[in-house]
Amino acid sequence: MWVRSLLLCGVSFSFLLSVAAGTCKDADMHHEIISEGRPFAFNCSYPPVTNGAVNLTWHRTPNQSPVSNNRQLRNHQDQTWILFLPLEEGDSGIYQCVIRDAHSCYRVAVNLTVVRKHWCDSSTEGPRNLSLSDEYQQTLPMGKSGSLACHLYFPDSCVLDLIKWYKGCEELKAGKQYAFSGTKLLVNNVAAEDGGSYACTARLTHLGREFTVRNYIAVSIKEVVSGRRIPNIMYPKNNSIEVQLGSTLIVDCNITDTKENTNLRCWRINETLVDDYYNDSKRIREGIETNVSLKDHIFYTVNITFLEVKMEDYGLPFMCHAGVSTAYIMLKQPAPDFRAHLIGGLVVSLLLLVSLLFVYNSFKIDIKLWYRSTFYAAQAPDDEKMYDAYVLYPKCPRESQHHSVDTMALKILPEVLEKQCGYKLFIFGRDEFPGQAVANVIDENIKLCRRLIVLVVPESSSFGFLTHMSEEQIAVYNALIQDGMKVILIELEKVKDYSSMPESIQYIRQKHGAIQWYGDFTETSQCAKTKFWKKVRYQMPPRRYPPAPAVQLLRHTPCDHTSGKWDAVTGLITP
Repeated sequence: MWVRSLLLCGVSFSFLLSVAAGTCKDADMHHEIISEGRPFAFNCSYPPVTNGAVNLTWHRTPNQSPVSNNRQLRNHQDQTWILFLPLEEGDSGIYQCVIRDAHSCYRVAVNLTVVRKHWCDSSTEGPRNLSLSDEYQQTLPMGKSGSLACHLYFPDSCVLDLIKWYKGCEELKAGKQYAFSGTKLLVNNVAAEDGGSYACTARLTHLGREFTVRNYIAVSIKEVVSGRRIPNIMYPKNNSIEVQLGSTLIVDCNITDTKENTNLRCWRINETLVDDYYNDSKRIREGIETNVSLKDHIFYTVNITFLEVKMEDYGLPFMCHAGVSTAYIMLKQPAPDFRAHLIGGLVVSLLLLVSLLFVYNSFKIDIKLWYRSTFYAAQAPDDEKMYDAYVLYPKCPRESQHHSVDTMALKILPEVLEKQCGYKLFIFGRDEFPGQAVANVIDENIKLCRRLIVLVVPESSSFGFLTHMSEEQIAVYNALIQDGMKVILIELEKVKDYSSMPESIQYIRQKHGAIQWYGDFTETSQCAKTKFWKKVRYQMPPRRYPPAPAVQLLRHTPCDHTSGKWDAVTGLITP
């Protein structure tokens, strides 16, 4: 019963966890305006959750239709990314990614607006909604050097190369004024005419198919004002972040600065731009800078993305720069999650306990018999008992039943328990002296026994050998009440109704149960290693004497034979 309770508690605990994880919270909403015909990818992440192992799925609202994982499709999910190769006008809408872990669930939404724009071809350009712009807003400092970033963030399945920069419709070449560094365009000695519309393109290869990525950048020029306020980096604060090895991580650098300032904001590692330092692997990349204009200052955000945290990243200072202001983060491995280990340990212990109980219940008889044969010596215990068991069985008229009871009591029980197993039995009807009173035989000899074996058949309800006497009551009284003796009840045939049996037999059946005989009184059924005899031996005490010699056993019970029956009258084995 207590095992069921443990299992029920485990199931209830798992159910509560699943219910708690089933309630999703809205974590973030992103707005993306992208031109038709361009490849587009968005990586779903929510750092408090995606630092560990999560289950992430993309859906399109409002019908919550799932985004396919088939990479051959134009629109599909690629691990944590949603990918469009390329965008079509009908792709406009809201997409949600659902992030689940063992304890929580979050939703991150992307409001995608697809606009029609024809680059450098005014004759084919359709009407444009001026409130919708797919241009990234970036600034360059007047009279100084600055940089522009090309937004190229796609999953690892996409290969990006051949990056080119344009001003208006004219391609820019590397020289005194312009230089190329990874995904950035470096502009030297910025002048007023350097403002305007820029574009960057790249070749994207996915599963053998090639696409062109094109991003538009609106560049404004700002004059450097002397005596300006130093930018304030709100986060990071020279702090460390716990992150699992191999996970994805995005860290924002939040900066406040005056509107007049045109400081360069970027991430560096070992005094090198992150994009240049990891140019080959592209495992760690700097994100596109975003800003929110407030009353007297601007709030900037530029992030750094770790597509896969590796051991070499731990302990390195990743620096966020904003003009002369700097701050760093350092990655460190998280402390062990003792709660997860505790739950795992409890589950494993519960499964181990259930398995052990199952094995024990299935093999407890064999285990105990093996233990007895290994650790118990075959000698009489010092308990002043003469017999291992007292055999009590009914003697019904011959015309009312076969001789199965006599055969079992006088032939088979001695053959197996005495000759093969080394027990000593007192069998009523065999071992009493002639002329002894039955009541005295039972009363005296049952006190010398360690067990009471009672044989019953359906016809034994009257216990005919107890006519005009109450010997079975004497035996039961001595066995159960006076001496606390264990009773072994053996049913030679299936007894469906015990109500007609003596109350003492009913009490034994209710308290101790019964062992059902399935043998057919052949030699095969007289082998001590069969299932029935193992059950009997399990309830018997450790054997008192060594078994009979092998020659005698072969003569009496050849366990390998498969035929032959006892003749109840002669006591011989016949074919």
